[in-house]
Formats: sequence, C-alpha cells, structure tokens
Amino acid sequence: MNKSKKGLGRGLSALFGDQNNNEKTHKNQAILRVPLDNIKRNEFQPRINFDETKLNELASSIKQNGIIQPIAVRQIKGSSEPYQIVAGERRWLAAQKAGLHEIPVTILQLDDNEVLEVAIVENIQREDLNIVEEAKGYKRLNEEFGYDHDKIANMMSKSRSHVSNTLRLLNLPKDIISMLQDGELTAGQARPLVGLPNASQIAEEIVSKKMSARSIESIKKRQSKSFTIDPNIFDVQREIERSLGLKVNIVNKKNNSGKISIEYKNLEQFESVSEKLKRR
Repeated sequence: MNKSKKGLGRGLSALFGDQNNNEKTHKNQAILRVPLDNIKRNEFQPRINFDETKLNELASSIKQNGIIQPIAVRQIKGSSEPYQIVAGERRWLAAQKAGLHEIPVTILQLDDNEVLEVAIVENIQREDLNIVEEAKGYKRLNEEFGYDHDKIANMMSKSRSHVSNTLRLLNLPKDIISMLQDGELTAGQARPLVGLPNASQIAEEIVSKKMSARSIESIKKRQSKSFTIDPNIFDVQREIERSLGLKVNIVNKKNNSGKISIEYKNLEQFESVSEKLKRR
C-alpha cells in the first residue's frame, strides 16, 4: 500500500471530502432510497457489538424523525444484496428495529482497502470507544495505511501528543491493557507505567488504593532512582517465564538485592509452579 500519499486516503476523501482532492465528495453524491433487504453489513467493520439500549434509543428517534444522514454504501457486483455498508451500520440496524422498509443511501466507488480504511476511522469516532480500542485503531491506520501521528491527529481532531501517548499504551503488559479495557484503570493512571519493569505490580496497587495520576508519577520517579534496568536481568526474566509458562517479574536494585515474583491465575497454575520449584 502506498505510504507516501498526502491528505485523506481516497476512501475517506470520497466520504468526508478533501480540499486537496478533486474527486466528488460525499456532499456531491446522489442520494437514493434503497430497500433494507438490498443492503448487507460491512465485513470489514472492526466493531462487532452494538449497545442494545442505545440502538433502541436511536430506533425510537428514527421512528419520529427518519434517518437524517444517508448511509454510505458501495455496490457489490454479483451479490444478492447489491449494496454493502461503508459507514452507518448502527443507523442501518436501528432502521430495522424502527420497522423501516427503505433508507436513504449515498453510493461510493471504493475498493476493499478503502472500505477498511473508512471502517477503522468510523470505529475510532464512536462516543463509547475505550482507550485501548482507540489505540488499536490508530495503530491500524499507521501500519496498514501509512498514516503518521500528525496525519492521524489532524484527521481525528486530536493533538499529536494525544495520539502518540495513546499508542504507547499498547506497549504495556497484557494484564494492564485488560484493566484499561475493563475500566479498572484510566489512561491517565496507566500512562506513567509504560516502560516500568514492575508495571503490573504497581497497576494492582493503583486499583486497590485508587491512586491518582500524580501519585503514580511520584512512584515512577522513585522507581527510576531505586532500580537499574539491566538487559541481562530481563533476559533471565524471559527465560524463567518460558520455563514456567507464567509471567515473572524481577526487580533488581543498585546494590543487586531485589525480588522475583511469579504471577498465577488459578489454583492449577499455583500447584504447577509449586511442584516445579520444589523439584529444584
């Protein structure tokens, strides 16, 4: 995929318009009314689950006011449902709940890559998006479409630092990312943990003590003064993890004292690691 393109991708230009692009924009596209049965969902849509309560609320609004903004679709040759949703799947689902038989659509000429590009951006724009989903959306735009941080920030109306800091969250251990997804940690609480060797332990402390971001920054400063990050130590840590099949954390102080901790998720893992340690 061409990573030197400037402005919006062609798929986004067709949907939102681009002042540097001479193609027809969404506003200039003809609006048609199409039977719901002739439209199928977007197989490239990253979002799978839709909030049922909010869908019902939207369906109620559509019953009263109709669909104000047309759904963007593309034509699928040879398909029994000739149109595929490019953007607006939530409105399409709500229209079904509202009992509509046809809806207004705008037909765009896009290939599979361009449809995926639009679907990712639409997903990032959700109101109920959590920070991990947002970060994964930015990552896909960067890796699959060559968008740099400035371009993502400009397109999403975010600051460049917000985009960069959000992407850094994906470097955290998997257990912390799960805490973020579940709402146990906020982005502000998790961000200072990036790069810390004992981030998982601190995350558990943050949750149990309901610590503020400022308190976490203080811990991070103390950590940097108290511990050295030795590549050899981390190599040993990874070897132990491979041997035990469990997450291991080694904290090594400047005087070469420290501790080794092993995380287990259930009684079976506990018994397994206990037996291995006893044999040694």
